[in-house]
Amino acid sequence: MSVASTDARAAHADGVQRLLASYRAIPADAAVRLAKPTSNLFRAREKTSTKGLDTSGLTDVIAVDPAARTADVAGMCTYEDLVAATLPYGLSPLVVPQLKTITLGGAVTGLGIESASFRNGLPHESVLEMDILTGTGDIVRASEDENLDLFRAFPNSYGTLGYSVRLKIELEAVKPFVSLRHLRFHSVPDLIDAMDRIIETGGLHGDRVDYLDGVVFSADESYLCVGIQTGTPGPVSDYTGSDVYYRSIQHSDGEKYDRLTIHDYLWRWDTDWFWCSRAFGAQNPRIRRWWPRRYRRSSFYWKLIGYDQRFDIADRIEMRNGRPPRERVVQDVEVPIERTAEFLRWFLDTVPIEPIWLCPLRLRDDRSWSLYPIRPNHTYVNVGFWSSVPVGPEDGYTNKMIERKVSELDGHKSLYSDAYYSEEEFDALYGGEIYRTVKKTYDPDSRFLDLYAKAVRRQ
Repeated sequence: MSVASTDARAAHADGVQRLLASYRAIPADAAVRLAKPTSNLFRAREKTSTKGLDTSGLTDVIAVDPAARTADVAGMCTYEDLVAATLPYGLSPLVVPQLKTITLGGAVTGLGIESASFRNGLPHESVLEMDILTGTGDIVRASEDENLDLFRAFPNSYGTLGYSVRLKIELEAVKPFVSLRHLRFHSVPDLIDAMDRIIETGGLHGDRVDYLDGVVFSADESYLCVGIQTGTPGPVSDYTGSDVYYRSIQHSDGEKYDRLTIHDYLWRWDTDWFWCSRAFGAQNPRIRRWWPRRYRRSSFYWKLIGYDQRFDIADRIEMRNGRPPRERVVQDVEVPIERTAEFLRWFLDTVPIEPIWLCPLRLRDDRSWSLYPIRPNHTYVNVGFWSSVPVGPEDGYTNKMIERKVSELDGHKSLYSDAYYSEEEFDALYGGEIYRTVKKTYDPDSRFLDLYAKAVRRQ
């Protein structure tokens, strides 16, 4: 039976009406955007004085059905709130992206990934149906049975085909603890081979593997992090205090063991924004002891990034110290597993960024997704790197090199950050004629931005 109060459904209905009213209030010649206080996008965009869509009533979990293992969720509900609503039933979304303030709608219209993706694919694959505000001002239902073209093109459209108002998603049963094994490798190709074996067999040393990701610190120091759900109680680690999760992975050789609650495992990367909190001094023990625990989370680091972007703080510091400004290199790319070692060798030799996150994925089934056409029945590895490098001889020099290399290796990259493709390259990689056809059908008057304009031109 679905667990939801009449008040929750009524509140959602009211939220939809406020959304529609705000849509109608936007001038017909103005681009429609969300009015939201937070974002997990690294793309800069043009300033606009037009008031955006009111999504303030679309932030909650509407209903959880423990028997069917499904949830009805408002589009702007964060994964932090979604997980809080499902874990009491021993359930979790099939893929929980790493940062608490990522919204379900954002992970579906963008791309989310996590350590369950080698067996559960990407967040949009667990969506059963969506209610979407389209460019015509209508709420349209999209699923495998209704408006299939929109359903398949919505992932990676980044709000250019519409915004999800409600999503019905699958859930899976989870146990209360996760036992971790951190496997040390002295060779990246050896790590990739071990990753491939675990994915193909589904296990390690006879145990079923539930979660799998990895970290590369250098060419001769890398780790696979293997997670196995368990109901056995026992001591657990806490990485929301003085200890930093990614540093706990490191050891000299062999395997290192650890345990977390399922809740802390799902959010293990959020406390220090993977390792990016070090840029703010938050990992310095002398500073960390005075850094309030409630501010050790990605949403607060985002605010600091916002101040930097607004006032060019980092570049001013570089100039004051006689150094050139820096180019932001914040990307996640998907590379076929058989080309991943080659990509990492090139990256380590070319781009001065470490550590690097690895997260394998396979699509759950044979369905194709128009705007992110990776091959079904094939393993890819998400390679994540988030830092900056000295500026090169042209704008986006290092990012452009990475784009070329990823394309050369038959990979793809998500569009949450800076992109530099030509229109022809972009067209070939992200839907092309299929996108234009769906765009014309559901947004005939171009109320929403075009994907190329939004992702590359930063409009």
